[in-house]
Amino acid sequence: MSRASDRAYGAIRAHLLSGAVKAGEQLTEDQLAQITGVSRTPVREAVRRLEDELLLVRSDTKRLFVADWSRDDIEEMFTLRQMLECHAAERAAERLSREQIAALEQINRELKAAVELPAPDVARFLDANRVFHEVIIEAADSPRLGQLLGRLVEAPVVLRTARTYSQEDLRQSARDHDELVAAFAARDPDWARAVMGSHLRRAFHTFARAVGPAGSGSTQEIDAKDA
Repeated sequence: MSRASDRAYGAIRAHLLSGAVKAGEQLTEDQLAQITGVSRTPVREAVRRLEDELLLVRSDTKRLFVADWSRDDIEEMFTLRQMLECHAAERAAERLSREQIAALEQINRELKAAVELPAPDVARFLDANRVFHEVIIEAADSPRLGQLLGRLVEAPVVLRTARTYSQEDLRQSARDHDELVAAFAARDPDWARAVMGSHLRRAFHTFARAVGPAGSGSTQEIDAKDA
């Protein structure tokens, strides 16, 4: 991949995850070239990478859209994430260094600070949450696991879920992180796995309440049919 393609990839990915565009919104290569400041060729290469990561999708007519999913899609994504990240937590409990556990404690303090603002800083919460889970995945010491989880943890579903949280929901997420740190400090893989499982299921149900009943279609699917 060229440097221009890498720059385009990073800029478009950040644009998508920032919430500047809505799920199901149509994009064009010209728009993305303007956003990134590069030509359409590296934009096309970046778009292909983002399609592989399921952040962008194409309709039957080859139109490009910001990814959106039905409730059933989201439940499957959370189920896969739970299977993988519970395994990561279990492995990490036996491998985290003292320095890494201290880092998790510091990251969660930053997350709590974002939550306790009069208007919670969701972007700051998401950054801290992402780094917290990255430390766990790194400590699990499984490159294959890290690659698989990368697509699920940073998908827009995370951003959309965070935006449906109340302040109390965000506080509960921080409390879950506190219990995970306690499980890691105790070197208890079963405890770590159980806490991670409940943490992710709670996140799913929070999201599901906002999305609607199972079987509901995604915005992108509706737009593609109407196009």
